[in-house]
Amino acid sequence: MSLAAHTLNHASRSRAKSISFIGLGRMGSEMAYNLFSNRMADTSHFRFVVCDAVPETASRFSDNFRKHFRGANIAVAANPEEATLASETIVTMLPSSPHVRQVYHDSGGIIPTLRSLPSADASNTLCIDSTTLDVQVGRDVAAEAEAAGAGMVDAPVSGGVTGAKAGTLSFLVGGSKASFGRASPILSLMGQRIIHCGPAGSGLAAKICNNLVLGVQQVVVAEAMLLGQRLGLDPSTLARVINNSTGACWASSVNNPVPGALAAKSAPCERDFEGGFATALMIKDLGLAMDVSKASGSPLPLTSAAERVYVEAVRRDGELAKKDFSSVYRYLERGM
Repeated sequence: MSLAAHTLNHASRSRAKSISFIGLGRMGSEMAYNLFSNRMADTSHFRFVVCDAVPETASRFSDNFRKHFRGANIAVAANPEEATLASETIVTMLPSSPHVRQVYHDSGGIIPTLRSLPSADASNTLCIDSTTLDVQVGRDVAAEAEAAGAGMVDAPVSGGVTGAKAGTLSFLVGGSKASFGRASPILSLMGQRIIHCGPAGSGLAAKICNNLVLGVQQVVVAEAMLLGQRLGLDPSTLARVINNSTGACWASSVNNPVPGALAAKSAPCERDFEGGFATALMIKDLGLAMDVSKASGSPLPLTSAAERVYVEAVRRDGELAKKDFSSVYRYLERGM
């Protein structure tokens, strides 16, 4: 029997004790692992469902989870419809706005499936979207999910892949107080700080503002570290000065782009900029900031300049698109 058929036959009984996670990329896979493993610590009588645009990715995740947790009840959904039929709680972590529209709106998506459920089952459903996407798209999706009877929050994250793996993420949440209250216990299984930013779309707005600060800081830290070395400063000494002075910021103290600059040796630069927050994603986030700045009439001169630097870095060296965004240092080092 398929997952969908099994769920349809046992809908009200099984959905309450099931969580579906859609989107198993770098961030999503770590978040799902923590969510499922921490939920198992609370109660072993729970089912987990995973779904990804690449079916092999979901299958690998399922197989790996079973290796670590023998006897875990985990299934693979073929599509968002199956994932929605399976669970009252649905978490999505997707690349960008078009993917959210597809997963939520398209035929076989979450919202059409919610509309097909009995009203009681739909009203018991909670959707949590942790994608960083356009604020208006997020608000529109939330309005449609709620019109279908479900609760929904936008809950983009701060903390990167490292935070996702360690379970130390910050969730910036937009939605009603009631939906925030329902979502908080779920989010606490994946992160440490859960911040209610306001109504639907507010978490996205806060995330965009945070990431424009980060994007600008990472460029200027790269500039300072490069200039200091060319003036004869040891990079570890310069990093220590910055991190203990008024220039202190996460881009320098945790994500410093110069190998050997930090004693912890855990920054992406120590592994050829692999495994961090991809430059392509930073370009996406800065683009979102520029889009909303035009709509709101709020000027972003430094964000605009930083966006151009990242775009040019990737244009010059396509490999940097998938590497951590601190690899912008490599672009500056080569002389732009």
